[in-house]
Formats: sequence, C-alpha cells, structure tokens
Amino acid sequence: MHDGVRLEALGRPTAVVVTAEFVREAEVQRDALGMRDLAPVVIDHPLSTLSEAEIDARAEQAAAGAAAAWQKPAPPV
Repeated sequence: MHDGVRLEALGRPTAVVVTAEFVREAEVQRDALGMRDLAPVVIDHPLSTLSEAEIDARAEQAAAGAAAAWQKPAPPV
C-alpha cells in the first residue's frame, strides 16, 4: 500500500492488489497514509497453496481489477 500511495501521489495510476483476507489491513494503511480514495484490487484468498491453473485464475482477477483501477482518475492527494 505504501508504494501505491507514493505512485498515486506522483500522478501515476496505481493498482494495489490484495487478497480478500487482507482488505481491512490494506484499507487501514491507506487511510493512515491519507489516500482514502485509493481502492485496493481484491482477489480471492489464498495464494500460497494453489495449483498453477488456480494461480492463473488469480492473475486474471488481478489483471481485470488493475485495468479498471488504471482507467479511473487519480485520487486527490
């Protein structure tokens, strides 16, 4: 989240990808860093125990969410 906030502050559209298990933590960090409008891209949890095909599916989720995030206007700083 820290890198995402820094990049957004520079005017670079950013996609911060987190699994569903860690959404709350990402939002707390984002809010503490002062960028409440930066919405994380959420993918299914977990990642560490998946097959290659399941990882490919998570990558598809992340890509779709990232593309949508990159097309939104940058949040105010």
